[in-house]
Amino acid sequence: MFAALVVFLLLGYPVAFALAANGLLFFVIAVELAPYAPQEISLSWPLLQALPERVFQVMSNEVLLAVPFFTFMGLILERSGMAEDLLDTIGQLFGTIRGGLAYAVIFVGALLAATTGVVAASVISMGLISLPIMLRYGYDRRLASGVIAASGTLAQIIPPSLVLIVMADQLGRSVGDMYEGAFLPGLILSGLYAGYVFLMTQLYPKSAPGLPVEAIGYREPNGARGVWQLGVLVLFSGLVGYYVMGQTGIKAGADFVILTICVSTVVALICAVMHRFLGPARVALSAAIVVALGAAYLALHRSYPSYEVTAIVLEMVAAAALYALIVGLAERIGGLTLMSKMATQVTFVMVPPLLLIFLVLGTIFIGVATPTEGGAMGALGSIILAAFKRRLDRNPARFNWTLLQQATEATAKLSAFVIFILLGARVFSLTFYGVNGHLWVEHLMTSLPGGQIGFLVVVNALVFVLAFFLDYFELAFIIIPLLGPVADKLGIDLIWFGVMLAVNMQTSFMHPPFGFALFFLRSVAPKVPYLDRVTGRQMAPVTTGQIYMGAIPFVVIQLIMVAIVIFYPQIVMHYKSAAPVVDPAAVQRSLDNLMVPGLDGPGGPAGLPPIDLGAPPRIQ
Repeated sequence: MFAALVVFLLLGYPVAFALAANGLLFFVIAVELAPYAPQEISLSWPLLQALPERVFQVMSNEVLLAVPFFTFMGLILERSGMAEDLLDTIGQLFGTIRGGLAYAVIFVGALLAATTGVVAASVISMGLISLPIMLRYGYDRRLASGVIAASGTLAQIIPPSLVLIVMADQLGRSVGDMYEGAFLPGLILSGLYAGYVFLMTQLYPKSAPGLPVEAIGYREPNGARGVWQLGVLVLFSGLVGYYVMGQTGIKAGADFVILTICVSTVVALICAVMHRFLGPARVALSAAIVVALGAAYLALHRSYPSYEVTAIVLEMVAAAALYALIVGLAERIGGLTLMSKMATQVTFVMVPPLLLIFLVLGTIFIGVATPTEGGAMGALGSIILAAFKRRLDRNPARFNWTLLQQATEATAKLSAFVIFILLGARVFSLTFYGVNGHLWVEHLMTSLPGGQIGFLVVVNALVFVLAFFLDYFELAFIIIPLLGPVADKLGIDLIWFGVMLAVNMQTSFMHPPFGFALFFLRSVAPKVPYLDRVTGRQMAPVTTGQIYMGAIPFVVIQLIMVAIVIFYPQIVMHYKSAAPVVDPAAVQRSLDNLMVPGLDGPGGPAGLPPIDLGAPPRIQ
């Protein structure tokens, strides 16, 4: 069956139809061979009547409904110009630092990954926006190509990733747990990319030069860049976020981090808005707001201590007003600028998408919303943000009916692509399970030497090799249902197993010569010499060989990340830290002291023997 599937794919047939045709072909062969293997083949012609039901089961799966929501959210934000604004602002922030544009690409790639969830959208948008700028300032073509392609693949591992939704569905686990487990590995992988860029700038300084001084904007009237003011704002907002979340019942875990960042971004945005729009009366208005909100908070907290959300809002606005008051007093009394142009620009550009991302993830992590509900909220939030962007910039291209229509069509195409592959995989699995193929795979994997370690080594090697030919959706629908039960039988946590395979499957986008991210970048990279529109210089094209050579170091980094996940499982397993802790002894004491009306005591009416509840159950 696998050999025939490879032949179908090499002939150029679409994956979904190749899977379905392969399954039906071998269904016929298996039914004809059933009399010769009565205990091995459980297929018969009436079993085909189960296919329509399997189709409707796929289409009624509410977990997969999160796929179009998150896709739509990302496409709206990406096409409304968010990526371009982010790259320009973060590039200016790094300034003359060597590799600054590469760091900006990685940072923005991680942000786009958390909004689009689609590798193609991330790579194409980053290639169109950042590659000409990097070439203009003399970046090595291999490094620039590799950074852009690798940063785009972060969309697969950083939540809300589409592949993590599919992975959780195939493994039968919670999407929220999968998101929480993948959050830290995604950040570590981004840090490894940045570490590689730093190493290259130290070994080969000319491969990633900093921006020239004349290209740096957002300066103060005295010529200063105003970066330290941004640091002060970030520190203040972070402390307020930590304090506010410390008043709640959430004390640790990824949900605490996500919600702390969410509160901090809101505080920073309110600070920037108050500084820009309060005008000359900033000091008096800020003081009045601080006093009024402080009094309201005290009254609310004393009268209605359970109104937690309202108290959090009052604390955030009061803290922002206090910061605006400090900024105003520093300007009037000491002539010190605490809110620079750079700080304001970075806040206005970064906070809206960050707020949407962390608000969606935060509600999923703490269990307020399911991934489907969080995706719906994110889709609506992206429309609101794009509409505000159009209003503030007075640019109709930021958001219009054509953009909305294009995003909807692209979402429909991707969603149909996912569903059709899943339907084809269901037809394939019907035959594969009917000939006991899953038992063959299970016996093969459990008999490997080395136990869990041997299984993980073989599985990762298998996925790495298959990634040369199949993309991550195909791997998730074909391979994961076969490997998941084996991993569960070996006692491997399936969330950790899924995150590890998701990191490994990233290489399917970066493998020369079939990596999809490399194809996406090739489609937008210059193929012939061209004139730079800013400098007017003749620029050399980017060759396919340079794109391939630039991808190889990042494939190695991704494999290193797989090893880190294997040897340090706690970076994924922290998702269990928020689970409630149950004391069996306390449960038994409560049961022993249980009083039922009409009975004499915990042992029952007088004269009857006490009820033996047995030993308390073991709670894993």
